[in-house]
Amino acid sequence: MSTRTARRTRLFAATTVALAALALTACESGDSSDTGASAPPSSAPAGAQSERPGGGEEPGSGTEANGSKGTNGSAGTNGSAGKPDEGSATGESNAASDSDLPGKCSAADVKITATKVTRPLNHLLLTATNTGSKTCMLPPYPAARFGEAQAVPPVAEATKPQSLTGVEPGKSGYAGVVLSAGDGSGENGYETDTLTVPFEDGSIATVALPAGGVYVDSALTVTYWQTDMDAALGH
Repeated sequence: MSTRTARRTRLFAATTVALAALALTACESGDSSDTGASAPPSSAPAGAQSERPGGGEEPGSGTEANGSKGTNGSAGTNGSAGKPDEGSATGESNAASDSDLPGKCSAADVKITATKVTRPLNHLLLTATNTGSKTCMLPPYPAARFGEAQAVPPVAEATKPQSLTGVEPGKSGYAGVVLSAGDGSGENGYETDTLTVPFEDGSIATVALPAGGVYVDSALTVTYWQTDMDAALGH
């Protein structure tokens, strides 16, 4: 055999071996792919087992209503870190303020006296003295009822003070009464020796009139309660 023929033979043999190796490699690669495709899927991650269908969570995995961050928990509305009840504090403050305000005067703690004065003519001075232990507020004016009168006399609006008259224990308020017309122009006059003055709480003070009583007619008028005697007699 010639040298040229021998080379061709060796080249053919080498080529045949290479092709066989390539074919074997291709077969093994195909078998490996099939094996991987038929293998069962790996188990799901541990975290996936805690999820419900539709994305929900298993009970106990979320924040509970009564947990540490729940409604009644330590950081909740009613928990140890909740806000203080500001409403109750405000209510207590308002109640304390209301209790400090003077109450209305009553016949039980105010004594009213009547004094007839020489000037102005036909005038009567009413003095309301607080005999109690607390300051109280007098009614706007004395709804004086002389004798058997069915109506109380009108009040002189010009004497209205800026605020109600309060009297401290031992102190007095004053009101003036025009008993009759000084020029005799009054009508339906009569004499009486009784006088009553009601209070806003329903109690009634019986006031002693000067000896011999007083004469009243249609000019009968009262002033508002004042803190000053001169203001009461200035009408």
